[in-house]
Amino acid sequence: MAKRNRNLRSQCPFETAMDIIGSKWKGAILFELMKGKRRFSKLKAAIPAISQRMLTMQLRELEADKLVLRKIYSEIPPKVEYSLTKAGKTLEPAFLKIREWGKQFI
Repeated sequence: MAKRNRNLRSQCPFETAMDIIGSKWKGAILFELMKGKRRFSKLKAAIPAISQRMLTMQLRELEADKLVLRKIYSEIPPKVEYSLTKAGKTLEPAFLKIREWGKQFI
């Protein structure tokens, strides 16, 4: 979980939201997961500019913030899928509105 400003985060709901989802890559990751479950390689392919290390870090932070669920399957080779939690799914209307707003600037 990112901690930009602990005091402000505890006092301001907007700062809390930006602290959780406001990084360069989290929006793209969450938007991709809104389409359904994804394996790491599919996420990486959908966001080619992100490094593997950064994708891993961002997924861990989103998991710690309870927006993303990481499911590990007991098989060989190991299979891991990422999906949105119930809390993560609540972001969908806001993200769709932000996307519509962003279209004005393309």
